[in-house]
Amino acid sequence: MLATCPSRTSLARIANKWTAMIVIALSERRMRFGELRTRVAGISGKVLTDTLRDLERDGIVTRIAFAEMPPRVEYELTALGRTLSEPLGALGLWAEQYFDQVQQARDAFDARPTP
Repeated sequence: MLATCPSRTSLARIANKWTAMIVIALSERRMRFGELRTRVAGISGKVLTDTLRDLERDGIVTRIAFAEMPPRVEYELTALGRTLSEPLGALGLWAEQYFDQVQQARDAFDARPTP
């Protein structure tokens, strides 16, 4: 938890909501940019591009460019990226399983009188 701990940058990257969704999506299979953007609903093209670049820089995603016309690019998880599939998948399952309880807690919190 120290501010100087190098693992904080990795934790910040994988704790990002878009990173988690991209890794979960790419856990299924290799995808083109458009497929990935459709699968991760709500992400803008710029945010997807920036996040994919960050994940590529961190060695989690690889970008595969095909020398053909029109140009084709696909993204897939690296071996390192695949190690995130299980823990992030578990978080996704938790979010689905406990959504109702979280929503009830939010509703109860929001219904409290403001101080």
